[in-house]
Amino acid sequence: MLATIHSATLVGVHGHPVQVEVHASGGLPGFTVVGLPDASCREARDRVRAALLSSGHDWPSLRITVNLAPTEVPKSGAALDLAIAIGILTAIETLKVDDVADIGFLGELGLDGSIRPVRGALPMADQIGTDRLVVSAANAHEVSLLELDRVHPVATLKELIAHIRGDEPWPVVRSAPRPQRVATALDLSDIRGQRMAKLALQLAATGGHHLLMVGPPGAGKTMLARRLPGLLPTLSDGEALEVTRVHSAAGRLGEDTSLVLDPPFRSPHHGASAVALVGGGSSVMRPGEISLAHRGVLFLDELGEFSAVALDGLRQPLEHGEVRVSRGHGSVVYPAGLLLVAAMNPCPCGESGAPGACRCSDAARARYHRRVSGPLLDRFDLRIGVARPEPTELFGGPDDERTADVAERVLAARNRALARAGVLNAALRGPLLDEHAPVSSEAQAVLEEALRGGRLSARGVARVRAVARTLADLDETDDGPLSLEHLCLAMSLRVDPFGFAR
Repeated sequence: MLATIHSATLVGVHGHPVQVEVHASGGLPGFTVVGLPDASCREARDRVRAALLSSGHDWPSLRITVNLAPTEVPKSGAALDLAIAIGILTAIETLKVDDVADIGFLGELGLDGSIRPVRGALPMADQIGTDRLVVSAANAHEVSLLELDRVHPVATLKELIAHIRGDEPWPVVRSAPRPQRVATALDLSDIRGQRMAKLALQLAATGGHHLLMVGPPGAGKTMLARRLPGLLPTLSDGEALEVTRVHSAAGRLGEDTSLVLDPPFRSPHHGASAVALVGGGSSVMRPGEISLAHRGVLFLDELGEFSAVALDGLRQPLEHGEVRVSRGHGSVVYPAGLLLVAAMNPCPCGESGAPGACRCSDAARARYHRRVSGPLLDRFDLRIGVARPEPTELFGGPDDERTADVAERVLAARNRALARAGVLNAALRGPLLDEHAPVSSEAQAVLEEALRGGRLSARGVARVRAVARTLADLDETDDGPLSLEHLCLAMSLRVDPFGFAR
């Protein structure tokens, strides 16, 4: 007999519907899985067999063939285990075809018959268009973001069979209150001094401008970066669902996590490889840190200690807002709309610029600076030096400007930019830049002089104009030509710490 069960598989961060076709016939007993399964998917034979036996069902002495359609889509992981088990029970007529005709199944089977959670349950469930969807209890909260009344969390295969036969009522997911933004104890007022660095944080949060901070150890670079997410607005419903899909595909959602409302903050170790940052893999391709920071902040501390290959892998994603990974067995696209913030020392010992304090040779400093290529450096609209605070600032009282106050100003400026151009100022290119960031005659003369002197490149001019537009939005000025004051301030925030062309 032939049975067809609805399920799905994960490719990158996107789900693809899968029809699990199970055919049971006479002949030499055997079990075959076809349809481009990977090694973990082929191992479903042993997991399903043990789960059926543990649930009180005999393993059929028949020739069983499982086809995972469509065959051109690669199948990976154990998410199809449950669908295969139900397909076998239907093919041998233990279950009726009509009883499973409009039910989708997602879950890994344990040898004891338990139904375990799977990675990427949310994007996979979104591709299963059945009236009912059976998942592990641990995946219920994230899957219920789609439709609460169609999700049924089940703990074991034995319980599931009782529900299908009508012996027990279907379990439902209890409605949970909408999650609230997590309050953080990190406040901008904790940082003493650093007036220009705090302005740079506001500009980064308002316009989506990438930020590089260069300064000695103890200057407060990491403290500044960790307070940036508090300046960003809470994710909208669409953005939150988009981010949650990515984290679900990466297996980063907890059992009680349903929706990611806060902008993500990712801070990978400087020993991370290019694959860990960008995403990919040999057999199972997973999103990297740059995609996990989508709609949030990617903080690269000790930028000069990252490998040059890993850093240069960020250049294309930062420019286009997505990651395209191609391997011999397929290609995937990951989202990469993030705010990049990086911090590094001016030299290996960190004391460059202090008279008599630096212990590095010229060659050592040159090698250290070459870790950050010119093209990557050019992606940072904001490049600032961060000095250690003065003793009077360090022992002074707390700053009057708190994160909540600055966040309100940032939100108002972001809304102004979005209402004007439909995008944040960092995304202004070509005609949009000319339309929404024109320059006055005085400002144009300054830009032309900087171009002739080699202090700015053509890209640098465009980035300075975008930053100046953000400065104007924060100051709530009109949408006319950019003033000379805003333009000069934007140029001062694009310093070149290592002597590269801008």
